[in-house]
Amino acid sequence: MENFIDGKWVKPLSGTYGDVSNPVTGEVFEKVPHSNIADVDAVMESSFKAFKKWKKVPVAERAKLQHKGAQLMREHSEELGNTLAKELGRPVAACIREINRSADLTDYYTEEGLRLKGEIPLHNIDGERAMIVREPIGVVVSITSFNYPIALLTMKLGAALITGCTIVSKPSDETPLSTMRIAELFSEAGYPEGVFNVITGRGRDIGDALVTHKHTAKIAFTGGTNTGQRIGALAAQHCKRVTLELGGQSPIIVCADADLEKAVPAIVKHTFANSGQFCYRIGRVYVQESIYEEFVKRMTEQTAKLTVGDQFSGCDMGPMISEKMFKPSMEQTADAKKKGARITIGGERLKGSQYDKGWFFPPTIIADADHTMDIMNEETFGPVAGVMKFSNNDEAVALANDSVYGLAAYVFAGELGAGLRIAEDLEAGSVWVNNIQRSYHDVPFGGMKQSGIGREKGRFGIESFTELKTIYYSY
Repeated sequence: MENFIDGKWVKPLSGTYGDVSNPVTGEVFEKVPHSNIADVDAVMESSFKAFKKWKKVPVAERAKLQHKGAQLMREHSEELGNTLAKELGRPVAACIREINRSADLTDYYTEEGLRLKGEIPLHNIDGERAMIVREPIGVVVSITSFNYPIALLTMKLGAALITGCTIVSKPSDETPLSTMRIAELFSEAGYPEGVFNVITGRGRDIGDALVTHKHTAKIAFTGGTNTGQRIGALAAQHCKRVTLELGGQSPIIVCADADLEKAVPAIVKHTFANSGQFCYRIGRVYVQESIYEEFVKRMTEQTAKLTVGDQFSGCDMGPMISEKMFKPSMEQTADAKKKGARITIGGERLKGSQYDKGWFFPPTIIADADHTMDIMNEETFGPVAGVMKFSNNDEAVALANDSVYGLAAYVFAGELGAGLRIAEDLEAGSVWVNNIQRSYHDVPFGGMKQSGIGREKGRFGIESFTELKTIYYSY
């Protein structure tokens, strides 16, 4: 494939390409550009030129196009889901769900964009007024991770386009194809040339150029904390706006009176979804000591029901995307074992004819963990969870907050008041109490501490793609 610029496929000026492979088999099934700085200049010039016209298009017209784009996503959800499953290795049913939920978010942003308003303060000064208006921020660079490429894209795309921004998407090298197809569908929906462009390539080749380019007004990034810190530092040097949704090692607190019939299945499902490859998965489990052994037993039994295999086989989990993502699961498990933890299930790379060509790691529970172990301190981004006992709620909160991350946290407590009190004390951008739902489209999502800057979703997310301008006038 080629870069998608000005509504058409464009060969990279670099002249070089990289492989896209199936994580289950290792088979290379497509090639995409490894772009260079000249390609960055081309795509940014296209987007900047388009922005000058797009920002003047009435919001109602933008809304019609955005709803049409979302509808095309739904109509092609099986095709897109199969492409995503092939490049990511996640079970195909979950990939199709991602496409449809992303279409829903795109529709939500459309309606929220129609509700944006300015203000006129009532100063009551004869012949004078001040207007506060919102204007689109400009060209947005979207840089996204491999794990939920369409969900992460639409968190940025839907907000940017409805406010009048244009967008340049730089998807992960490992899962670019689904994003490229989305761009093609939005072009089919009728979006003008250059409003939604896609450039592919390695971050080390084009990342800095995209962030610092003179036409870049904002960088919306989802990915690792180290990369996010670099982007933030570069952006600050050029006074660029940023939204950074970064890493996490999310804790859950299970109180003595928690309903384990509800808690255990919810925890297992959330911990091991997408082979643990998402930023707000549960990585640290704190359980009140009086129910600790019973909880570990139940969680192990529930985890044993999960199946691992080919993404088109109907299994619960696929492989890790790459050796790089696989290694932390192996290393943190080995570290915990060395320091005296119990591995109640999993813990070793899966072997056999269906596993040998992919990076398959089973769902793994590390019992009797403590904060000397890497599993309780470092982001795993894999299907491994550490379980540790606590004596009282204050201790549990202190342990949960003892982290550089603050993206999400979870609580199960029979007494709702205690659960809410714990939720208020936890240092995280989102906290779930007594269930683990998907994050809603109309509420903000983002982290504290080293889990990021800014918020996506809801009106809070859409407002971040606008600039406030005050206009004083006399009459």
